Amino acid sequence: MKVLVAVKRVVDYNVKVRVKADNSGVDLANVKMSMNPFCEIAVEEAVRLKEKGVASEIVVVSIGPTAAQEQLRTALALGADRAILVESSEELNSLAVAKLLKAVVDKEQPQLVILGKQAIDSDNNQTGQMLAALSGYAQGTFASKVEVAGDKVNVTREIDGGLQTVALNLPAIVTTDLRLNEPRYASLPNIMKAKKKPLETVTPDALGVSTASTVKTLKVEAPAARSAGVKVKSVAELVEKLKNEAKVI
Repeated sequence: MKVLVAVKRVVDYNVKVRVKADNSGVDLANVKMSMNPFCEIAVEEAVRLKEKGVASEIVVVSIGPTAAQEQLRTALALGADRAILVESSEELNSLAVAKLLKAVVDKEQPQLVILGKQAIDSDNNQTGQMLAALSGYAQGTFASKVEVAGDKVNVTREIDGGLQTVALNLPAIVTTDLRLNEPRYASLPNIMKAKKKPLETVTPDALGVSTASTVKTLKVEAPAARSAGVKVKSVAELVEKLKNEAKVI
């Protein structure tokens, strides 16, 4: 079984995000970049499937600038076999990313595609679902458990009422949730080996995909600073403030 894993280069989750002075976007100058945490979980799940003998090959793909090779090399060090970078310097929306991934899926013909449920920069939670719709594959989102059995994959997914298990016919799309696994750290020997693993670079034009967006970002603003709290002396005073000042009751 071939498994395709999509990974994204994002601002490291430990970094405090700053907005550019002209409000045109997020300031990425001298900012530490990392693999999206949900994508790390997706890579880990693919590696575990290979360790179980279920997967025979793991291909990781990323869409972004040349610098995204760093995150692909990290995925290779974690256990992926080869990598593909769809090189683009544009700011791509979820649909454009899904179309590019669809082109890669058509080329690679994987039996299972694993993505993080969302990226921590845009928080859209759309790409996996859009890819499933474009490819016609079955989908299991917010996976907390993945089991491959024959020509099916059983995905336990988190829903509002608890857990739901769905049986998907392969090929299928799975998006990962936090409780699926705990990603491992790459060892130094594997980091060195990853430098020799194949990494292919292609362009959207070579894949025959137009990435023109119909959505334009007008302004990016930091969230408003929270004001200081107020201490009240009695329940009556609290009710009065909630009613007359906050106007929530």
